[in-house]
Amino acid sequence: MTSSSRGTPLDRRGFLRLAGGAAAVTALPGVLSACGGSSGSGGSLRLVGVADQQKPLDLLTKGYTQAKFNTSYAPTDQVQTSVRTQLGAGAPPDVHVVYPGNGSAMSMAQIARAGLLADLSDQPWTKNIPANFKPAFQLDGRTFLFSAGSSVIGAIYNKKVFQEAGVEAPPRTWSEFLEVCDKIKKKGKTPIALGAQTPWVTQLITYALVPSTVYAKNPRFDAQMQAGSASFAQSGWSDAFTMYLDLQKRGFFNDNPNGTTFEQQTSMVATGRAAMAIQVSAVLPDFRKAAAGPDDLGMFPVPGADDADGVWIPAGAVVGLGVSARSKNRDAAKAFIDYLGQQQNINAWAEAVACVPLVRDANSKIDPVLKDFLPYIDGNKAVPFMDQAWPNAEVQPAHFAAVQELLGGRTTIPQALAKLDETYRKK
Repeated sequence: MTSSSRGTPLDRRGFLRLAGGAAAVTALPGVLSACGGSSGSGGSLRLVGVADQQKPLDLLTKGYTQAKFNTSYAPTDQVQTSVRTQLGAGAPPDVHVVYPGNGSAMSMAQIARAGLLADLSDQPWTKNIPANFKPAFQLDGRTFLFSAGSSVIGAIYNKKVFQEAGVEAPPRTWSEFLEVCDKIKKKGKTPIALGAQTPWVTQLITYALVPSTVYAKNPRFDAQMQAGSASFAQSGWSDAFTMYLDLQKRGFFNDNPNGTTFEQQTSMVATGRAAMAIQVSAVLPDFRKAAAGPDDLGMFPVPGADDADGVWIPAGAVVGLGVSARSKNRDAAKAFIDYLGQQQNINAWAEAVACVPLVRDANSKIDPVLKDFLPYIDGNKAVPFMDQAWPNAEVQPAHFAAVQELLGGRTTIPQALAKLDETYRKK
């Protein structure tokens, strides 16, 4: 299914306001004069990435001989603020993290509309972007983002905890999923670890369910939302939120999810205090690092429907990289992106972060724990992460807040959905 990044854009001044208010606006005249150039062989490129990118980028920058690198990495919230500030100050990295689609202030569409990303459309790898992923990579037919492939959202689980609870195979329907959780709870373990204090974690259960509750029934939902003929409130989003809260009411989450971090969530599953966490596959390396051994963990699609044939999954382009339009080493930075787009390097990146390569060949290695997701991806039962189709950068944080408020009993599902609809329609 295709999504779209059409919507209310941030112009350059609007983007820079997010980067630091008056200081960013003061820097605006300098931003207006983009410049390019090349550092040449042996030049130095400054690269700022999110922490999840460090493993593949350490590997691939080490193997690249045409430039030296000054790299830095930080968690999602920190790196988004840092890069926005640098863009606003007129001192951007040559290469920096960019999020797919249009749903955050550091997303491809938002930055490209502000004129702050270099066009990558002439690079060979761009010709192989799958049609349903193009809105995550492209704006107005031009490519501004490199991403090595797609990650999925599912349940990362501790095999030993499942075995001790007598769970022989992953559930294939929602009723079976609830039965598995009940068995685990009766064994004295937390069925689902939820680290909702970390804002981006709040969205993942909704995202795991909405493909089945919304898109399996109405694949044109995104287009209808954009046209104003659909809404969050009058859709399967209501069912997804109801299912989310039902997990809490049944006692399937750890105590105080809003006071639990991603790191604590990871530790709970890795050490067997909890059975599973609904998470994005890109963080599998974090869970494996915390576990006694990588084979202790598995992953399966979250079945958001009571009919196995009606289960769809979320599969979105992994967080990627862009080249600053203002980089003094723009040609050299683009040459590095071109290098990343070579098939062997796409394979290496995808293997390092447990994602499905953008394009697969005979040498592509799919992490074994993702094998249950491939039939959905190859069978057109996978949809991009929901925020990649949202029209502005405010819906995603509104969703974060709505989930935290629902978990804390401070709002109702109708109120939360009304707030999302209001935020989606903002001009």
